[in-house]
Amino acid sequence: MPQVSTQEFERLPLRVHDFLNGVPLHDVWAVDLSRTKGGITLNEFLQAASSRPCSLSPAVRLLLYIRFSVGKLFGWDREPVSARETFADRMTTNDRSNTLVTPGTKDGLFRVVYRFENEQLLEVRNRTVHAAALSALVETPTTYRYYFAVYVKNVDRLTPIYMTLIDPVRRLIVYPSLLRSVQVRWDQAFSGKT
Repeated sequence: MPQVSTQEFERLPLRVHDFLNGVPLHDVWAVDLSRTKGGITLNEFLQAASSRPCSLSPAVRLLLYIRFSVGKLFGWDREPVSARETFADRMTTNDRSNTLVTPGTKDGLFRVVYRFENEQLLEVRNRTVHAAALSALVETPTTYRYYFAVYVKNVDRLTPIYMTLIDPVRRLIVYPSLLRSVQVRWDQAFSGKT
């Protein structure tokens, strides 16, 4: 599952580019999905996949268990009391009228910022990061391309160190596994494959 260039991603007509202006794009990944019919939206895919476009492999579940155990020990996962900023504070009236999910709705470890037809932004804020995960679906003449982008805003001097430590695991194990599961869920929902 390839990591794609920032330039490719930034050429896409997505709301996130202006919405998260000033928040560093950490990396972006993509996976091509079969095109059995035209007009499938990200929202349709999320509904077909019960709002979970990916599942966790046993290896990823183990890594997350270790990470959350360490996080609990050091208090990393508590939301900082002093900073209540959320990316949803950036929403315009137009954004609020177009979102298909109420901002702040829990989605696993994340909270929904917005979900449009072909773009969803989730966020997590704790003592290590204020991060956003974007999912976007782009239809081409021969395929669909699912993009997964991660934005990271420093919350203190620990953030760059933390990201450096987890990057190899994220890039080599977690994201490739998640994107493979997106492909499986897509095939189950739209290709009749299992």
